[in-house]
Amino acid sequence: MHVYQSIVETIGNTPIIRLNKLFKGIPGTFLAKIEYFNPGNSTKDRMALKMIEDAEKAGILKPGGTIIEGTSGNTGMGLALTAIAKGYKCIFTMADKQSQEKINILRAVGAEVIVCPTNVEPDDPRSYYSVARKLNKEIPNSIYPNQYDNPSNAKAHYETTGPEIWKQTDGKITHYVATVGTGGSMCGTARYLKEQNKNIIAVGIDTYGSVFKKYKETGIFDEKEIYPYLTEGFGEDILPKNVDFDVIDLFIKVTDKDGALMTRKLAREEGLFVGWSSGSAVHGALEYAREHLKKDDVMVILLPDHGTRYLAKVYNDQWMKDNGFAETPYAATARHLIQSRNGRTSLFTVAKNARVSEAILLMSREGIDQIPVTENDNFIGSVSSSGLLEKMMEDPQLRTKTVGEVMDKPMLFVAPDSTLDVLSSLLNKDNKAVLIRDDKQQVHIITQHDVLKAISGQ
Repeated sequence: MHVYQSIVETIGNTPIIRLNKLFKGIPGTFLAKIEYFNPGNSTKDRMALKMIEDAEKAGILKPGGTIIEGTSGNTGMGLALTAIAKGYKCIFTMADKQSQEKINILRAVGAEVIVCPTNVEPDDPRSYYSVARKLNKEIPNSIYPNQYDNPSNAKAHYETTGPEIWKQTDGKITHYVATVGTGGSMCGTARYLKEQNKNIIAVGIDTYGSVFKKYKETGIFDEKEIYPYLTEGFGEDILPKNVDFDVIDLFIKVTDKDGALMTRKLAREEGLFVGWSSGSAVHGALEYAREHLKKDDVMVILLPDHGTRYLAKVYNDQWMKDNGFAETPYAATARHLIQSRNGRTSLFTVAKNARVSEAILLMSREGIDQIPVTENDNFIGSVSSSGLLEKMMEDPQLRTKTVGEVMDKPMLFVAPDSTLDVLSSLLNKDNKAVLIRDDKQQVHIITQHDVLKAISGQ
């Protein structure tokens, strides 16, 4: 009898399937590596098993131990299945932007899940990175695999995903496309493929709000690139050690909306019920292919996980509408709003060391209600007429102080392709304006009045 001894023995050897409709009319052959055929329904099963087996070999994980990891969900599932097969306990930390399905699935397989805030710095003690590290120090006989920096992550894909793709395409692959988060599935696979054929091009898919693309192109870790985004499973506000920029030829950024819409298209037009990052990968691949692919080229796109993780989000019509991802009468974007200004800028700033009286004079002269505060070209805070008025009622001498002494939190940066629906949801009593950085790295401000004017067609 051919019988697997445990569920983890079924990891790997996932199929490659031709994409027939979405790339119609574009030269080349387009193939998808369908990773939801892994038992945990994602590509993360591969490296989860590898990290645990390598920890066992190194003697740092002992019988009855506890596995503690920060995860967006899929790595946790892979680790949980491995833990069940090998007799370990699991505790996972997750950011609160992750889908409820992911949390429920992890709890269903016996893991403890701790949900942490998304919009905090990585080294903030509340972040899911920090909480996982803290638990590892406090709990005896526990390990923190740290998928971001653990070399076993990329090694798993070097040993399995890369060889599978090479064999399945009979060595004819010319382009490899994958989203980049921890870096394992992109870099481990790409390194193997490039060792077989150095001319293979690796295209990394990034998201707006992540640092990867700019870092690859300039070598600069630019905190201005970091702002909240909804897409799950890829993009980062840190530089994981598993991201080897030398094996990634270029990055393409994909918006939350474009990734979500393509995810639904994959289900409807190709019969592939995949996750959100899969849609982002295909959208980015399509954008690249239109400009660069030739008739004999063979592109393989890694589709990381399954659609069941996103039933309440991408596959929920109301959720799509609420987040401005459905086609609505207000489908215009921040980019369109800025372009309608015909090159006129409406951004005025005030330096941190300027006097409050100077900020008041600027707002009065230009007829504006809020101004970003800058220091060395960085946006570090904001001031508003209503906020200053409230503070001056308590302290009449406030006007002689520096702006830095009284400023409020900085305005949010949002993606240029954020729809008016999304902008209107972000603009409230706490956030009266947001900032946009365009393709030329110029910064623009969008206020509640701007959005109201655009929606009303004025």
